[in-house]
Amino acid sequence: MDSTASASLASLWDEVTGTQPDPDLWVVIATLAAALVVVTPHGLWRLSRNAITIAHEGGHGIVALLTGRTLTGIRLHSDTSGLTVSRGKPTGIGMILTAAAGYTAPPLLGLGGAALLGAGRITLLLWLATVLLVAMLVMIRNAYGALTVLLTGGTFVLVSWLAGPQVQAAFAYAVVWFLLLGGVRPAFELQAKRARGGAGDSDADQLSRLTHVPAGLWFFLFHAVSLCSLLGGGRWLLGL
Repeated sequence: MDSTASASLASLWDEVTGTQPDPDLWVVIATLAAALVVVTPHGLWRLSRNAITIAHEGGHGIVALLTGRTLTGIRLHSDTSGLTVSRGKPTGIGMILTAAAGYTAPPLLGLGGAALLGAGRITLLLWLATVLLVAMLVMIRNAYGALTVLLTGGTFVLVSWLAGPQVQAAFAYAVVWFLLLGGVRPAFELQAKRARGGAGDSDADQLSRLTHVPAGLWFFLFHAVSLCSLLGGGRWLLGL
């Protein structure tokens, strides 16, 4: 019995950590086109941006924990805004890194995903994403946020367990393209909103108060990270 269980676990581990064949180039191009479709039109972006908010707030949460802060809760709202609350020293490098993690998280997650796909680790990417979503669900503190994360995580579980290799590959590439492309737009939207007199307490403004560096330079950092991630991740996905 024990040997059977050990063999099953070993087989599962090999499946998760092993490599899978790259999809055809037309699949990679088709998933890029699909990601552009859900990121570009305002109506679809209004809906799909919820997934970027999950990555954004998850980035705040992960970095808060990594820097020794106490994560107390995450909220996701229907207007695609979110709030991550952590306890700890209100100034210093931990707080700065936590505040900077939001707008940089989606493109960096996309870049990491592109690196995994470039190495043929499709199954590993799907499982890692599922684990992160489950961990985030524990910290969600409102019903809309819980529903959003449940639906997103449930999609990953269904694809990971029930879909065939070709569907899994297409789904993984679509997700990574979406993170890379969707990670570019929010910082530009926030910058435009601030120019109209809104979003006075944005991540960039908080970082400016923490570091005495102008908010405009933090926007430059957000743009640089997202655009460089898109270029680098795109090269990996396209096999260039």
